[in-house]
Amino acid sequence: MIPRTAAAWQTEPWQQQLARAFDSPTQLLRHLRIDPATLPPCDRAAAGFRLRVTREYAALMRRGDPDDPLLRQVWPAAAELLDRAGFGDDPVGDRGAMRVPGLLQKYRGRALLMPTGACAIHCRYCFRRHYPYRDGTLGRDWSGALEQLRGDPTIHEVILSGGDPLLLPDHLLQKLTAELATIPGLQTLRIHSRLPVVLPDRLSGDLTRLLAGGRLQPVLVLHLNHPREMSEPLRQRLQPLRTAGVTLLNQSVLLRGVNDDTEIQVELARKLFRAGILPYYLHLLDRVRGAAHFEVERQQALAIHRGMRRQLPGYLVPRLVEERAGEPYKTPVP
Repeated sequence: MIPRTAAAWQTEPWQQQLARAFDSPTQLLRHLRIDPATLPPCDRAAAGFRLRVTREYAALMRRGDPDDPLLRQVWPAAAELLDRAGFGDDPVGDRGAMRVPGLLQKYRGRALLMPTGACAIHCRYCFRRHYPYRDGTLGRDWSGALEQLRGDPTIHEVILSGGDPLLLPDHLLQKLTAELATIPGLQTLRIHSRLPVVLPDRLSGDLTRLLAGGRLQPVLVLHLNHPREMSEPLRQRLQPLRTAGVTLLNQSVLLRGVNDDTEIQVELARKLFRAGILPYYLHLLDRVRGAAHFEVERQQALAIHRGMRRQLPGYLVPRLVEERAGEPYKTPVP
């Protein structure tokens, strides 16, 4: 992972907030005033994929509610230890798509860079929870990945993913985007991030100027799964990005016990649009080992999506898709 300097860590307020994140299930339960007897943490699950939750995201959870849908997304549960056929460590074929460490290419015209494997929040359904980040990110040397991009004139869009690319401090993000802007064939810079949802202060004025001030057309894809994740601080922080011309999209994952309900999806779509974000994709769960308890059956997913179409205008209905390893595009779910 690209190192952060001590000075950068100390001078950016969002990083100080990040340092206060919960990393103990007991600590989080105490904060939420939930009796551990009603929601016992699974130590083995937490040992394999530790709990990490920002205080800003925890503030959106309902206190005293062990079934809160936001809490469910981050809670280490015993169900993660159950083996289920069809679930594995690389459900979307990332490892086979790696051209050099930190550079993946699955789809024509696009390439994905992973500048860091770190995240501000550990979502239990994450399809990269078993990804080999030690050897699969850009690390300290970007030259190999940049050379690959310079040598392929068919690539017009670079996607920053991870981990969460917005965990890079601004000076490193500026350096990376400036390098990308020197590649003549590139036209679009797309960033996928959940960080603004769980730490809205990351969307600083400096970051807005960084994204909007370069040659590449900027697109920010947020990851909101539930209408309560659209907080007022997030909505306010998004407005300068909209004004600056950054395209804002959202993609969600359909999750059992979280958002597997038409009314929840409709409310989310409407809240997104009021904040200037277009719903983009609604993903079926990527079948990663440890997340089977989140899976929504296909027929139920289709019924939810039909219900959304009945209630929403077409531009607010995200495409229902799944990602299949080896396929050259996201596969629509009929």
